[in-house]
Amino acid sequence: MPLIRPSRDEDIAAITAIYRHHVLTGTGTFEIDPPTQADMASRRVDVLAKGLPYLVVEDAGRVIGFAYCNWFKPRPAYRFSAEDSIYMAPDVHRKGMGKALLAELCAKAEQAGVRKFLAVIGDSANAGSIGVHTSVGFSHVGILKSCGWKFDRWLDVVMMEKPLGVGDSTAPQ
Repeated sequence: MPLIRPSRDEDIAAITAIYRHHVLTGTGTFEIDPPTQADMASRRVDVLAKGLPYLVVEDAGRVIGFAYCNWFKPRPAYRFSAEDSIYMAPDVHRKGMGKALLAELCAKAEQAGVRKFLAVIGDSANAGSIGVHTSVGFSHVGILKSCGWKFDRWLDVVMMEKPLGVGDSTAPQ
């Protein structure tokens, strides 16, 4: 039975390997060069230092996916809006674990004070990411045409959003 839990330092090697696969083979991220384990560890520390969630899904002792969020922009007016990131090992796609992981990330982000969750999805042909976000209640906002260049072609960015908790119906505390 898969377990969704907060990430730990010892998960970094698996997180780095999963992300490396996506950097080298996919258009869901616009990174070109895979980050090192030290880079990924530093990014995780940054997220956690902000009081934001960084989760993994583990199956039979193996980390098979990770998800986290970070503030959408650094300016103070954006302090209730966060962007999610989710990546699964290639052999576990379309088995429902990404949906469960993203749903848990939404819950943890809401607990951290996020009111608006944003998905900035690389490649308008990225049916998996668009589908998993739709399945947990994200709605399509728009497409930024041809704003990324990877694998010798222009790529769009799909923007999706989801209000969390009371969303914008009340002023924040």
